[in-house]
Amino acid sequence: DTLYWRGYKTPVQIKEFGAINKIDFSPVSPYNYAVTASSRIHIYGRYSQEPIKTFSRFKDAAYCATYRDDGKLLIAGSEEGSIRLFDISGRAPLRQFDGHTKAVHAVGFLSDKYRIFSGGDDYSSNLWDIPSAAEIVSYNEHLDYVRCGCASKLNADVFVTGSYDHTVKVFDARIKKSVMTIEHGQPVESVLLFPSGGLLVSAGGRYVKVWDILKGGQLLVSLKNHHKTVTCLCLNSSGQRLLSGSLDRHVKIYSTTSYKVVHSFNYATSILSLALSPEDETIVVGMTNGVLNVKHRKPEESKAKPQNKRPAYRTYIKGRNYMPKQEDFYVSKPRKCVLRKYDKLLKSFQSSKALDAVLEPQIRLCTPEVTVAVMQELNRRGTLRSALAGRDEKQISLLLTFVTRRVIEPRFTPILVTVADMITDIYQPVVGQSALVDKQFLRLQEAIRKEIDYQEELLEVLGMMDALFATLTKKKASSLEENKSNGLTKTLEQDMS
Repeated sequence: DTLYWRGYKTPVQIKEFGAINKIDFSPVSPYNYAVTASSRIHIYGRYSQEPIKTFSRFKDAAYCATYRDDGKLLIAGSEEGSIRLFDISGRAPLRQFDGHTKAVHAVGFLSDKYRIFSGGDDYSSNLWDIPSAAEIVSYNEHLDYVRCGCASKLNADVFVTGSYDHTVKVFDARIKKSVMTIEHGQPVESVLLFPSGGLLVSAGGRYVKVWDILKGGQLLVSLKNHHKTVTCLCLNSSGQRLLSGSLDRHVKIYSTTSYKVVHSFNYATSILSLALSPEDETIVVGMTNGVLNVKHRKPEESKAKPQNKRPAYRTYIKGRNYMPKQEDFYVSKPRKCVLRKYDKLLKSFQSSKALDAVLEPQIRLCTPEVTVAVMQELNRRGTLRSALAGRDEKQISLLLTFVTRRVIEPRFTPILVTVADMITDIYQPVVGQSALVDKQFLRLQEAIRKEIDYQEELLEVLGMMDALFATLTKKKASSLEENKSNGLTKTLEQDMS
């Protein structure tokens, strides 16, 4: 993760007219982004340092400019309490929604694209119809300012709002009241729904909390990695990383499987807003001093080498027929020893990758002694268990196939028995989850059983052969004694005569 997130270039800084309260990327190419600051909404291109479009029809501060899923419309709240809908290709508002009596800080589109939700400082959460600009329903359940919200991408009737009354409420447009209330414990600054719709993330105070909606709002994890109020949240395009920005000038990046911090960015001043482009190519951070910080990922270097013109044939044969003279000095050039891939990985202590390298078909099938030698070296170093752990279904099956095929060879048996024991210990908890892996374990068991039976038969044969050899030895000795005694009798008879 550190290498990945460090792959962003030196940031470009753009000065806005005031504190930046919202950044939102267009969901369609070329992924322009809307920046809400002061009484303006600026649209920036991915690489532009000047706005390519500006919406400035606000009497006072604008808030929370958000794109629709098709990237054609933009909705924004304002300090005077009105909500304006803009067409990206125009300048004047298409619709204006009036109904809030105080500032509107949270707006967004429902996934059906024809309704919007809003939350204001008048403690209300409203639902609006775009074609008629009419209010559909108003919820007055919060007891303090409503400052954040988000809509479900799976259900067109579900949206969520967060308030300074320390609660997060889930609303269904088909019902006249909230369907779920979650107690965050701090004034809520930002809420976020996972793409699956089953998990909800809320940020407020120093805490980022993850809730399971499908279990009635059960708290899964509470993260306290910031030193000041957390102000914004976002997910990367794959949903595997969660980003949080805070007034402590840090952006923390969490793994959504372990919820551990995998990387952190440090900025000059307090952070109010944060956004990541749909392809994770650009990360944009808005700060309280009006500075927009834009980082782009470095382009991957092309692996294709330039095709150089090959030298002429005479270059290769030059000096080949030269005969040394008597006064010439011979200079011997040391031959460079080129290490194999697995030797390089062993040298750099990359145990798992070294094992992967010797499990490639050309090594595993043609020179199995190399694969076994690397396993033996890893076992000697004490890193064999860690190299075998953490593998997927295909890799486990490959390992078991190799062990099953080669464990019966006497030269490989000692180390491969150790490998089989380690694989069994490590992956015993997941037995039964994969039919392919279970089948390989059964094959290994059958191969070992057959080998044991074979060894038992060999021991029986050896016992029989030992008995036969013992019998033959006794018979040979007795015949020799008879010959000796006959010889002595004949000698005595001759002497007496």
